[in-house]
Amino acid sequence: MTAPARAASVPGDAAEPRARFRDLLAAEWITFWSLRSTPAVLLLGAAVIVATAVRNARDTLDHYVPGTGRPDTMRQVALDSSFSMVGADVVMLVAGGLGALVLAGEYASGRIRTSLAAVPDRCALLLAKALVLTGVLFAWAAAAVGTAFGVDQALLSDRGIGLSVADPGALRFLAAAVLLAMVCALVGLAVGVLVRHSAASVVGTILVLFFLPSLFTDTYRWTADVSHALPFTAWRRLATLSLAHARPSDHPATVAGSWTALALWALASLLLAVLVIRRRDH
Repeated sequence: MTAPARAASVPGDAAEPRARFRDLLAAEWITFWSLRSTPAVLLLGAAVIVATAVRNARDTLDHYVPGTGRPDTMRQVALDSSFSMVGADVVMLVAGGLGALVLAGEYASGRIRTSLAAVPDRCALLLAKALVLTGVLFAWAAAAVGTAFGVDQALLSDRGIGLSVADPGALRFLAAAVLLAMVCALVGLAVGVLVRHSAASVVGTILVLFFLPSLFTDTYRWTADVSHALPFTAWRRLATLSLAHARPSDHPATVAGSWTALALWALASLLLAVLVIRRRDH
């Protein structure tokens, strides 16, 4: 009796190689840019930031009297002119809104089931989305805020009050603005995973980033601690070179505490999103 012949191996029968994490990153990169409004939102947000810096520079030049003002005060004026509260509002709105839509949009459309079927490892899927999101927002904020700073300081240099990145406090000022964008994006991502509805996620993110800081003041120790721990107030402290000429407070924020607050918001948002996406059924 002859032994049964073995079936010839067919290349197509071979198991497909397991997808690598960089392949997942590439897929999420394509998914992120698949929404046509994303580039428009980023370009419009950057244009508003730069236009606001130009307007602030002109306003500063109109009211500046040569020979007046302390050097440290003029440095603060020059920095605030390049990236004011309006610029911070735009960064929080754009970054938080895009972050909220990264997963909430998939929940709303039902595409989350396809995504999880293709990538059963939910943590890997979320991490890939978070890395793409923060990477894009880092590049966007660095380009927008950096351009605004350069244009603004070039205009102010006509009166001798323009700054460079090497001036004291300038690098911290710019780094804080870029970090604010990345943190707000992760906050939006966490809210999107929790709410799972596009419009409600954007509204929830706005409430956390914009409305929550207005509820707490520096009147009492505990309210001051909560206020200083919020992303917006942490950024505002980092954007302030010195508190020497600021309104007196019994409970002032610190630079180290503000950096820590932003880092903890980013970490807590990512951990919350991981916990929720692992435990929820889809």
